[in-house]
Amino acid sequence: MKKVVPEFKSEAEEFEFWSSRGEGADSTKFLDWSKAKRAKFPNLKPTLRTISVRLPVAMIEDLKILANKRDVPYQSLLKVFLAERLEAERRQKKAS
Repeated sequence: MKKVVPEFKSEAEEFEFWSSRGEGADSTKFLDWSKAKRAKFPNLKPTLRTISVRLPVAMIEDLKILANKRDVPYQSLLKVFLAERLEAERRQKKAS
């Protein structure tokens, strides 16, 4: 018989439970993975955190020009550029 997943007071508490080396570290005590089905959550929004990044004024201006040509906010274009680079770094790490 599988254990019941506890109720969590916050997302942080749940994260700590599942990522710790404690009881939650072994999810097979709570879930029967042989019955798992792949699911998609198209409306799920990722958790966001605001950060401050100091960039040279010229870099910001170039970013704004590129964003204007693509008709997107420059912050959004910056996120796209970061995501693309992170993915390239992940691929490169897997290849080596």
